[in-house]
Amino acid sequence: MPVEEFVAGWISGALGLVLGHPFDTVKVRLQTQTTYRGIIDCMVKTYRHESVYCLAPFDLIKVRLQNQTEPRARPGSPPPRYRGPVHCAVSICQEEGPRGLFRGAWALTLRDTPTLGIYFVTYEWLCRQSTPDGQNPSLATVLVAGGFAGIVSWAVATPLDVIKSRMQMAGLKHRVYRGVLDCMASSVRQEGLGVFFRGLTINSARAFPVNAITFLSYEYLLRWWG
Repeated sequence: MPVEEFVAGWISGALGLVLGHPFDTVKVRLQTQTTYRGIIDCMVKTYRHESVYCLAPFDLIKVRLQNQTEPRARPGSPPPRYRGPVHCAVSICQEEGPRGLFRGAWALTLRDTPTLGIYFVTYEWLCRQSTPDGQNPSLATVLVAGGFAGIVSWAVATPLDVIKSRMQMAGLKHRVYRGVLDCMASSVRQEGLGVFFRGLTINSARAFPVNAITFLSYEYLLRWWG
C-alpha cells in the first residue's frame, strides 16, 4: 500500500508539525539566545511581543524566522528583518551567497541519520513488547510507544540540534565556524558542556504529545484504508 502509506505519513507528519511548532520556536530560541531565564520566560516574552508564526520549507529559514524577536508590524516599530520565508531565502542568498542556505547541513545530517533509526526502532520495540502476537497495537500502546520514541530520539538528537541551530544563525551574527567540530569546541569553551543540553526539556515536552499523535494518526489511517 505505498500510496496509502505515503498519504498517511504526510497527514500524520503535518499534524505533528502543527502541534509541535510553538514548542520548536521556544527550543530554537533557548539554544541560540541567552536573553531568556528559562522555558516559561521565553514563552511569556514570545507571546507578549510576537505571534508565533513561522512557515518555511527549509530548516535554516525556519530557524532564522523563529529567531526574529521584533514584534509583528505595529505603528512606529521597526520592521522585522525578514518579511517571510521567500524574503528570508532571498536575503540569505544576497547577503551570504547561495551557500548560506546550506549552513548547518552537516550538523543536520549527523543529527538525523542515527536519530531516525532510533526513533522507529524504539517505537516498534515498545509496540511489540505491549502487544500479543498477531494483534494490532491498541490505541494506548500506540500513543505511549510513539511518545516515548519521540523523547528517546530527541534525547539523542539535542546536542547536535544545538550545534545545527548555532551554525544556522552564525551568518546572521557575522560569526564564522570552520565546521561542526569548531562550533562544538567554541560553544563548550564559552558556555561549558551544559550547552549541549539546551532545549532538552522543551524537546521532551514537545516530543511526547507530537509523536504520540503522529503515530496514532498514521496507524489508524492505514487501518481505516486497509
